[in-house]
Amino acid sequence: MIPVGAVIAGCTVGAGVAMLINELAWPAPALGPALQRLNHPAPPSPQMLSADRDERWGAWLVEHLAGLPGVRIPRKDLALVGQSPGRFLLTKVALAGAGLLLPPVATIPFLLLGLPFYLPAVVGLLFAALLWFAPDLALRDQARRAREEFAHAMAAYLDLVALRRAGNTSAEQAMEQAAEVGEGWAFDRIQEALTRSRVDKVPHWESLQRLTTELDLPVLDDVAAIMRQSSDDGASVYATLRSRAKNLRTELLADQATEANADSEKMTAPGAFLAVLVMLLIAFPAVIRILNT
Repeated sequence: MIPVGAVIAGCTVGAGVAMLINELAWPAPALGPALQRLNHPAPPSPQMLSADRDERWGAWLVEHLAGLPGVRIPRKDLALVGQSPGRFLLTKVALAGAGLLLPPVATIPFLLLGLPFYLPAVVGLLFAALLWFAPDLALRDQARRAREEFAHAMAAYLDLVALRRAGNTSAEQAMEQAAEVGEGWAFDRIQEALTRSRVDKVPHWESLQRLTTELDLPVLDDVAAIMRQSSDDGASVYATLRSRAKNLRTELLADQATEANADSEKMTAPGAFLAVLVMLLIAFPAVIRILNT
């Protein structure tokens, strides 16, 4: 029979070994540094500081330059692509300043050789004007592509809403469920609008109309009008939604075909120029031989 004292001693030793292993494997954090980190959070990263500084400078530019002639801020396009007006205007000013200063700095050696001093200034003004409007052109193209992508997403959204309505789902529930099924930034914007409508206690189609006005998305207004009609008179809009989705796809395909034809026509002139150049290169030796004889 094992003595009771030996059992107690063995249990005590085992408990001590277990506590030692636990302390070495998972050491408890020091209380002082933990409380210091809790009360004094980590400083922001350099990227966050740079972004905040750019936003502050951009806000100052918007406040002081927004009302001047020639300074136009396309707020709808900026809201569509997710860019702030301050950062947009800061980019314009930075590019214009670089275009204004680069030619004079680059032509300093030529100025020493007798180049007229006013020529770099004129070139700098031209570069500044071109670079000032460059962000507008880039934003316009980006917004156009975003609206085209949104139209493709809306064609799928119309079909999803129609399927939900065919299952005897209410208009607002059909819009919410269809938005949850889809993926992408377009469906995220629709989900945000529908969530805002629940918070504001307004119908979903009113939020979609508000989003249409904010982002200049006429295709979204069709959905709002159809769903409002469905809610007002209780009519089944399955056929209407499917028909609108089909028409929208047809319009998108027609626009893509038109764009492809335009790109093909743009390639006609370079192709003809290359063909003429090849013909001249082939005929050049024969012409030289005839002239030398």
